[in-house]
Amino acid sequence: MKLPHHPFFLFGMGNRRKLLYKAGALYDAMTGELLRSWSPIHEQIIPHEYAVKWQTRDGKTYSLREDETGVLLRVEGTQTYLTGNPVHLPDFKGSTHANVLKVLLHEILVNILDGKPLTNFLVQTAPTYRDGSIISECLRRTGNLGLVKDWILSLAEPFDYAREGEREPDNLGQALFLISMVSDKNHPLVHKILDQAKAFRNTDYIDGRTDAAEHPVYQTKWLKFGLKSLGLNDPYKIPVAFDPYSSVFWMDYRDIPNNGPPFPEKTKEASPHLAWAEAHFHNWDPPMSVTAKAYPLSWEIRDERNPPYGMSLISPDFVDRRIAAPQARHASEMLLYYLDLARAGLQNDPRGEQMLHAR
Repeated sequence: MKLPHHPFFLFGMGNRRKLLYKAGALYDAMTGELLRSWSPIHEQIIPHEYAVKWQTRDGKTYSLREDETGVLLRVEGTQTYLTGNPVHLPDFKGSTHANVLKVLLHEILVNILDGKPLTNFLVQTAPTYRDGSIISECLRRTGNLGLVKDWILSLAEPFDYAREGEREPDNLGQALFLISMVSDKNHPLVHKILDQAKAFRNTDYIDGRTDAAEHPVYQTKWLKFGLKSLGLNDPYKIPVAFDPYSSVFWMDYRDIPNNGPPFPEKTKEASPHLAWAEAHFHNWDPPMSVTAKAYPLSWEIRDERNPPYGMSLISPDFVDRRIAAPQARHASEMLLYYLDLARAGLQNDPRGEQMLHAR
């Protein structure tokens, strides 16, 4: 999909101050406060270097660049860190798509706010268990899980109530999986989750509403995976049924088909993370082309009831088209797709990526 053409770049990976550069101006991305401005005659955004460079009419050369320490402003021979907090930025050495992976990791890390894994900090205030699970898996594989450890440890409810207060049963497995990353089966939330699972049990699987529809295969897969991640007893079996969300879960049970057609193209355009998850599950080719020269690489189209008003700081065009970008769940699905293809032994495939860490 072609995003609105309004060049910008976000700074503030991890738990750093969020900054926005666009058209020669630097803003606080949370408040919209104009911090500094210049009159560039030439400007270059280099996403995989986490950098913007520009020149002004008086001949001075400026750059903003983010590294593992913080966000660095350089003016001729001087340099100043504007914000800092440690993050880990692997170089993905040996990967044929190293630069793409760097941009994707940036789009994940820049959406960490106050230790919480958001999909887009401009439009979302609280993380969901579903998105948080996939984002946290990326953080774990890139050495950044510590950024959200406290959030995971603080989880106290079996459900995130993200969809109009509903208790969505896939949250149970997602919460267990999140806990397994930083704790063990003695975490106080685990007992509550096991009790809630009984309420959703239908013979030997669970069912209920996720995204306002029944998805028993997807929900049971998540629960089984969460139980396995913590080494807990698993009395559940994946039902034989058509569930379009079955292919959204690719982390295990890849031999269980979804028994139905792929997602419609319209759905994939609005929610491209579904397209990448589906391709990951089936070991298909990438569902769309990706280049490190573009920014951002990830997005979502929000429904009419939830326009991304926070994107107006970048441009009202994003709000009018209901586009939130970058989107960390989409970026996470892409990053994990490439890493897992390499781990499956497809390093010689043009799609393949060198695994950063073995799990």
